[in-house]
This record gives sequence, C-alpha cells and structure tokens, in this order.
Amino acid sequence: MGLSVPVMDEPASLVELGVAAEANGWDGVFLWHHVVGTPDFPVPMSDAWVVLGALAVRTGRIRLGTTITALPRHQPQEVARQAVTLDRLSGGRMVLGVGLGEPPAEYTALGRSADRHTLAGMLDEGLEVVSGLWSGRPFTHHGAHYTFDDVQFLPPPLQLPRIPVWVSAMTRNERTLGRAARWDGVLLGSRTADGGMDVLPAEAVAEVAARPDAPADIVVAAPAGTDPAVYEDAGATWVLLTGWLDELRELASAPVPGQR
Repeated sequence: MGLSVPVMDEPASLVELGVAAEANGWDGVFLWHHVVGTPDFPVPMSDAWVVLGALAVRTGRIRLGTTITALPRHQPQEVARQAVTLDRLSGGRMVLGVGLGEPPAEYTALGRSADRHTLAGMLDEGLEVVSGLWSGRPFTHHGAHYTFDDVQFLPPPLQLPRIPVWVSAMTRNERTLGRAARWDGVLLGSRTADGGMDVLPAEAVAEVAARPDAPADIVVAAPAGTDPAVYEDAGATWVLLTGWLDELRELASAPVPGQR
C-alpha cells in the first residue's frame, strides 16, 4: 500500500507527509511529477526530484518514486541521472513511473506538441535511452527523437537489472498495455471527464493481471477511501491511494487502512 501525492505544496510539508507515512506502516510514497501550472489553476508546486531526494535521507524503508514522470516532457539523460542519484541515495528504493502525461497544456504552454502519437514514440524511445544509460556501459543510439554517441553513465543504479519502471496505462489499449509488458509494472487507473481520479472496476484489474504478458507489478491508483482489498483480490500487487493533500495527510498520519 502506498500514497500517490500531488506536488502542489511547500516542499517541507511534502517531506513531512512522507516521513509520517513510513512511521505509520505505508510501503511507498510516490509523487506526481508536474512542472508548470496554468492561470486557471494557480497552485504552488514543488520539484518532485528534490522532494524525493529529501525523503531518501529522511526515510529508510519505503519505496519512493514518481507517478508519473511524463518522459517526453524531459530529456531522457536527465531523468536517467536523477533516477540513479535517487536510487543510490535511498539505498535502492527508487521506482520510476512513466507515461505521456496530463494535462496537454503542460506541453502546449511551453510551445511543445501534445500529439499523442508523437509523444508515444518519444516515450518508447526515451525508455530505451534511459535503460541503455543505466547499463553503465558505453551507449550509442540513433533514433527518430534522440541521438547519443558513445555516452557512458556512471555509477549505475544499485538495483539490478535496473530501477523498476512502471508504465501508466490510464487508457487501456493494446499499445499502452504492450508497452507496460516490456517493463516492470503497469500503473492502472481511471479518470473522470474533468480529469479527476475515478474508481477503477476491479474486473479491469483482473483482466490485466490475467494477460500472459502481464508485468510483475500490477499497480492501481485509486481515490482515497477506496478499499484496497478489492484490487488485491483482483491481482494488484500495489494499491496507491491518491487525492488532495488534506486527505493524504490524514491517511499518512494513521495506520494503513485494510491491511491484512
């Protein structure tokens, strides 16, 4: 059981939430990874990597990661370096959650295309680059979106064969599920029409878990207050409760709900 936490707050407050979560028996704290806001949603925002770095030295057990890093919004070499740094700082507790990212305005406001086909290609290629850089060996890549010539990243991650990668599949189609199958986990969830988190039917989790190419981790993002047993019985290996910060602070400060 873990928490998926918005970064729309002061960094010190987010760190204290994560510390409280570990003290109360939660297994993981994962941060939303947004970078810019919009005038119609003017909120404070902290950098996910900086907060996770602070949590790495303030905690000793919980898994730490992002839900999600929109890899096409970032340079893959920077994400690779940030993830390795956090993995080593935390003693091998890092998980990298990736996807295309929402909302599209976080691309278009910065003059970037939000075309989903283009972003999907960048995500697939970006993951190849990140994994290649994590190898610690000289890496060359010439692709449609990225070029690397004989680059070597040291040190490699502590975790072997690599830092676990969870791929978001909020839209469950063969391309997104097939992408997740090539990595270590699939992050499932459901959104309302206005972009909020909705309740995912347990049947959808069971269908993914039953696939012959299902990755090792079946991760469900669910609204705070959801009974995790429903998803665990359907085959989920992780349930991440999410919501706004008042709800999550209350959860982090109490024993894990529904723990068996």
